[in-house]
Amino acid sequence: HEGFAAGDVDTGLIGRDLDSLVQAPLPSDEECALAALVALGLTGAGWPTGFHLWSAMKRQVSLSFKDEVFDVVVESLNDEAHDVSFGDTSVQARCVGGRWRLNGQLAPDAMLKDGKAYVFAQYGLSFDVIDPLERAASVGAGAALIEAPMPGLVKAVFTRAGEPVKAGDRLAILEAMKMEHSLLAARDGIVAEVLCEAGAQVEAGAALIRLEEEDAEAVA
Repeated sequence: HEGFAAGDVDTGLIGRDLDSLVQAPLPSDEECALAALVALGLTGAGWPTGFHLWSAMKRQVSLSFKDEVFDVVVESLNDEAHDVSFGDTSVQARCVGGRWRLNGQLAPDAMLKDGKAYVFAQYGLSFDVIDPLERAASVGAGAALIEAPMPGLVKAVFTRAGEPVKAGDRLAILEAMKMEHSLLAARDGIVAEVLCEAGAQVEAGAALIRLEEEDAEAVA
C-alpha cells in the first residue's frame, strides 16, 4: 500500500482503503512479458539462448491468468534482447548489467515450476503455461476440423476421404520440436477431406483433415 510504504499510517488505514487492500492483483504488461520469457527459458545467460541464423528467432507461447488466455510472440534479437508482443502490446526486454529490464523498468524475480510461470510481484503472480497440443484438443473437442497445433512436418496420414473414424483414432502424425505428435479424431464421424499429405511442411493452424458435419452424417 502506497500510504504504508510512505509511513502515512494510522488506525483508520484499513477502514478507509479496505477495497483496494483486498482487490485481486492484475499483472502489468511487463509482468506478463516476463512470464512469457520465463516460460520459454529465455531469461538465462549465454550466447545460445535465442540463437538463430540469418534472422531473429520468433517463438510463441500461450499463458493464462485467472482463466484469461493470451498468446505471446517473443522475437529474440540476441541472448540479452527480446521483443515481446501480445495483442496490441509490445514490451522490450533487455539485460543490462546482469539484470533484466522491461521497458526500462527493473524486472522482478521469476521462475518456472511444474508448468507454471511465477512472477514475484504484487504478492505473487502465477501464470499457467498452456501446452499447445492440449489446447488444440480442448478447443477442437467435437469440432469437424483437425488443425496443426504448431509448425511441423506431416510425417504420416492414416485416413482418407469417406472413411469412418471413432473419437480418439489416430489420423495423422505431426513431427515438431524433434518429437512426433499424434493428431486424433475429436469425435466419431466420417472423413470429408484430407487436406495434407505425408512430407508436407505446415504452419500452426493449418487445416489438415476435415470431418463431415454431424447434420450431414445424420442425413446420410
